[in-house]
Amino acid sequence: MKRTINWKIEQIHEDMTVEQFLRGRGCSHHVLTRLRQTERGILLNGDWAYTNQKIKAGDVLTIRIVENQSSADLVPVQMPLDIVYEDEDLLVINKPSDMPIHPSINNYENTLANGVAYYFASQGIPFVYRCINRLDRDTSGLLIIAKHYFSAAILSRMSAERQIHREYLAIVEGILPESGTIDAPIARLEGSVLMRCVDYAHGQRAVTHFRRLSIRDCQSFPDSQSRYLSLAAVTLETGRTHQIRVHMSHIGHPLIGDFLYNPARAQAPYSPSGEPVPSIGRQALHSHKLEFLHPITGEPLSFTCEMPEDMRRIVCPGNFA
Repeated sequence: MKRTINWKIEQIHEDMTVEQFLRGRGCSHHVLTRLRQTERGILLNGDWAYTNQKIKAGDVLTIRIVENQSSADLVPVQMPLDIVYEDEDLLVINKPSDMPIHPSINNYENTLANGVAYYFASQGIPFVYRCINRLDRDTSGLLIIAKHYFSAAILSRMSAERQIHREYLAIVEGILPESGTIDAPIARLEGSVLMRCVDYAHGQRAVTHFRRLSIRDCQSFPDSQSRYLSLAAVTLETGRTHQIRVHMSHIGHPLIGDFLYNPARAQAPYSPSGEPVPSIGRQALHSHKLEFLHPITGEPLSFTCEMPEDMRRIVCPGNFA
């Protein structure tokens, strides 16, 4: 992977050092070290530059990002990828459900990482896999892949500082209030490797905001846990593991299909005709909107993607009030 980035220095940056300018653009100490170690990695007006060198208006500062190795032990596997956006610095991908984002035990060749590795290997491009915003295996929707270490460093900092804004769609039990905020700390459930819970004594602060979009009356379905389902738009102020799932369950509106936090409704037995449908097989949660500033240009970016079919068939037009 190779990327060249040029900046024309403006009057406002007069008398800064190269390092001060690059720090202002998001370069961490680690990134600066890698650039220093790269042949012609930092140039000023086409000549090799020291990072303590002063810059002036009209100068052109250039960095060259070079990565010649791909992620070790990552098997490239051909699979369909729904690429929503791509440029020299990042990818935005609409991930399907039932796809892990990283390899793990028993998941060596069926992950998003394998598919992205193949995508670049098929073009003969060395690539290190860096997924910025993570989704559970069974949560579908938008996520960001950085193409090189510089964009990864900036995007990771933006994610940590909550500058990447995500909105999810969720289908939950009951009539959800029109809007609200859940401010309840989350911790690992004692005795469980996987599950989390609200824990006011030991948990980390977690804040979730929601808006109810619509309600479905399920009175004609005798096997429903509650008479109503609600479609909600959900945003996160923090990013704890299973945060939406835990918080919605905590307030009495668990997601349908959630085998961990709503096992009684691990399937969605509804269709427009009233006939049972196959189990949704996952929590009804979809990352449908993503907004952030481009890590290199600063341009505002906004992406949306529709709910997948397994959620749409539950909330299809005419079935919500």
